[in-house]
Amino acid sequence: MAKLEIHQFPCLNDNYGYLVHEPSSGATAAVDTPEVTPILAALKEKGWTLTHILNTHHHFDHAGGNAELKEKTGCVVIGPKGEKDLIPGIDRAVGEGDIVELGAARARVIDVPGHTRGHIAYSFDEEHIAFVGDTLFALGCGRLFEGTAQQMWTSLGKLMELPDDTVVYCAHEYTQSNARFALSVEPDNAALAARAKEIDEKRARGEWTVPTTIGLEKRTNPFLRAASPDLRRTIGLEAAADVDVFAETRKRKDNF
Repeated sequence: MAKLEIHQFPCLNDNYGYLVHEPSSGATAAVDTPEVTPILAALKEKGWTLTHILNTHHHFDHAGGNAELKEKTGCVVIGPKGEKDLIPGIDRAVGEGDIVELGAARARVIDVPGHTRGHIAYSFDEEHIAFVGDTLFALGCGRLFEGTAQQMWTSLGKLMELPDDTVVYCAHEYTQSNARFALSVEPDNAALAARAKEIDEKRARGEWTVPTTIGLEKRTNPFLRAASPDLRRTIGLEAAADVDVFAETRKRKDNF
């Protein structure tokens, strides 16, 4: 198992930037490129050299810094096959099951469309670390800009298959507002209520709520909990298919 170092820092209004460093080789990846200046500052602070960009999807707050960072560092840009024409500076297009090597570490690519047509996640399986972009959030999931509810539900199902102790790095600090919505659709979830209180306390101290874990999300994130009797009862879909419960939950969040 490679000893990965993850450096997390804020970008833009509510994005997070991530550097993933594999010490034995010195390889360092930026997962998405929301904002160039903080990424360069983080590299300088850590004394790391950027070797890779790992894009999850094409949105500007995820790939907007590609061209400048590639020009400044000569790094290799890796991004989703399904969006290769939309990823600035892409060198390698990857999809389901492909392996991305970062020094001694290996990330498995998972296709997770829904938010965008070709969205991917990177799972460092041995290290139990996953970078999920805008597919899964702490207590949330991405809006369905380009995909269907069925696509997103299938994508979330793939992420739910990761081990419960997998540390999940998502791209935005949305957790406090997500918690308010989650409580509105699953009010009797005691684990969720406790988590919401903890989140409020953390944000009051100016602390981050990301990363999270797959296990914690399965217990508290309504978008992963289509089987919950409490959720089904609250939204009036007690006998519906899981995907329909998910679709209604996503629709309610859009209008919350």
